[in-house]
Amino acid sequence: MQQPTAPPPPVQRQTAQQPFAQQPTGQQPAAFPPGEPHPSAPFPARERRAGLSLLGVFLAGQLTMLLVSVVVLLAHDSGDVTLLEDGRLLALLVLPTSLGAVVAVIGTAWLGGGPRLGRAARELAVRWNVKEIAIGLALGLGGLALTLPAAAVWAAWVGEEQAGSAVGDAFAGREMAPAAAVLVFLAVWLVAPLAEEVLFRGVLWRAFEHLGWNRWVVFAATSLVFSIAHLELLRTPLLLVLSIPIGLARVLTGNLLASVVAHQVNNLLPAIALLLATTGNLP
Repeated sequence: MQQPTAPPPPVQRQTAQQPFAQQPTGQQPAAFPPGEPHPSAPFPARERRAGLSLLGVFLAGQLTMLLVSVVVLLAHDSGDVTLLEDGRLLALLVLPTSLGAVVAVIGTAWLGGGPRLGRAARELAVRWNVKEIAIGLALGLGGLALTLPAAAVWAAWVGEEQAGSAVGDAFAGREMAPAAAVLVFLAVWLVAPLAEEVLFRGVLWRAFEHLGWNRWVVFAATSLVFSIAHLELLRTPLLLVLSIPIGLARVLTGNLLASVVAHQVNNLLPAIALLLATTGNLP
């Protein structure tokens, strides 16, 4: 007579309360990088943590810009930028934003969300895509149809003397050696837009995305912060208008390089005017 066989052991199913299979006997649990949220943490909590971390990174970049500016000014024992020597004035133009962007990139690579490998480029949405960069170029050029009339209306409203930027006022009436003038031109045209975009439509933009904000809300918020952060109260409304095509390049492509190109297009004409003025070719 056949003996009854014991029923097979029940299959252990993975449940929400048991998110990871038990480690085989003798093996240690997988180690997770220090500072990284455990994969069992709820997804919204991890996203929120990454967003708050990137907000801190953005503030650290802004603080770096402020401290470097103060150091350059104190090194000359004067708070009047018009009295600075050409070299120190150029340093004041380049160093604060550049070092602020460097701090932002390092902080993003350290504290951003997701795997560490390629984190900075992924979090800042940096990728080489010719089509997306071309969209940024087109929006930058098309945006001139908005920004140039806006600047003219603004100058007519507040007066020519009040309509200038802080950079233009600092270099007003100053003639420089050709090499120094070219460096100023490149800083205004290429360096400043790149550094500012890393901070505002890179780190700050991604922080708001991690916090779950709608992309158009992110567009509006970063444009507003960008305008206010220049600390030129009178020009804040104009800066808000100037930021529209730049922000659109970012929101429509999801690529930081598109907004960088749009910003550089926006800065090209002021940079040319500054080059002509500092070389004595513009009255």
